Amino acid sequence: MRRLDKYRKLPVYKKAEELAELVEVIAAAIKDGDQKEYYERELIGNSYIVQAKIAGAEGGGLYSLRMQNAVVIRIAVQDMFNAVAASAMMDVNEEDYVDLMREKVEEFRLVFVDWIRGFDKSYDIPDNWAIRYDTSTPEQEKLEELMFDDDKFFNDFDDDDEDTTGLGWDEDDLND
Repeated sequence: MRRLDKYRKLPVYKKAEELAELVEVIAAAIKDGDQKEYYERELIGNSYIVQAKIAGAEGGGLYSLRMQNAVVIRIAVQDMFNAVAASAMMDVNEEDYVDLMREKVEEFRLVFVDWIRGFDKSYDIPDNWAIRYDTSTPEQEKLEELMFDDDKFFNDFDDDDEDTTGLGWDEDDLND
């Protein structure tokens, strides 16, 4: 196996494959009708996203990029579960797969948490979006301080002008 395919051996990827197999069964069981194509796309598309983002996270080493992929994975898994639950509520599925999907998602979640805990937090660079993946990074704290300065913001207000309207006006503005 090539070096680039090492991610396929990871427990999180193997669980993602199990989720994808279940999703294919669920998608095949959806009744023909107006909503069949939507649920199939939602289920199968998100299962592909999960696998692709695992590969992407393993392909890049920066902590923030790996966490970005992890967030997308979490959303995709939740979207898959929501599609299964919605298909059951809309009665477009021959079987009730909600409990089975819930179990598979929980199995995936446990392996997923172990996987992201293994990300190297020290191998990162601060981004200019000030998104906190790790609040202990001094560079990240400094970026966030630059984003909003409490003192400067509140000093812009004049204490003599009292806003009794709640609209940013004082009494003199109302009398003009």
